[in-house]
Amino acid sequence: MTGQRETAPPQFDDAFRHQLETLIYWRRDVRRFRTDPVDDGLVRSLIELAAHAPSVGFSQPWRFVLVDSTERRQAVRASFERANAEALTTYSAERRGLYAKLKLEGLTTAPVQLAVFADECTEIGARLGSRSMPETLCYSVVGAVQTLWLAARAHGLGVGWVSILEPEVVTAALDVPPSWKLVAYLCIGWPDEEHIDPELQRHGWEQRVEAGSLIIRR
Repeated sequence: MTGQRETAPPQFDDAFRHQLETLIYWRRDVRRFRTDPVDDGLVRSLIELAAHAPSVGFSQPWRFVLVDSTERRQAVRASFERANAEALTTYSAERRGLYAKLKLEGLTTAPVQLAVFADECTEIGARLGSRSMPETLCYSVVGAVQTLWLAARAHGLGVGWVSILEPEVVTAALDVPPSWKLVAYLCIGWPDEEHIDPELQRHGWEQRVEAGSLIIRR
């Protein structure tokens, strides 16, 4: 096509597919980080890869906020503590005891904190594909988060998604436009420990559901 350079598609072999499968299995939600810094250039390259994720109508609705300010990080931490305390009260006595023992965030030690928003008023893509399903803008951002997560894991980095937060409080603390919806708050850094099994499974909170039981035909 005019103005575009044609590039031959890559050929992925069995060795690559095996490595990709391994990468997916070893992608874990990390909550325990070393405090060693992460090179800013590496973080930027991960965000650039995330921005190549698919998006509805090519809307590219993701907006990335690197949270460096100590004051803003403290506001996020305070939000987590309030939301976590409230969540604790919703469980029965047995579950409550287990919940209280779980490590659910890495906000104190992770050297990189990244808030990822969906710009729900973006004009990019002219609303193609999202008029009838506006939630696909947020789904697109989730795809970008997963892309970043796998890319980070390939570099040996860990990523933890902190969802026990008050979205409105975090949005206000980060001083972003009101049309931006918080989708993910990520802690990124070098893992202090690594496991192939999810932490919540390892500590008895839940077991993995077999994929076959989730497939139906119509």
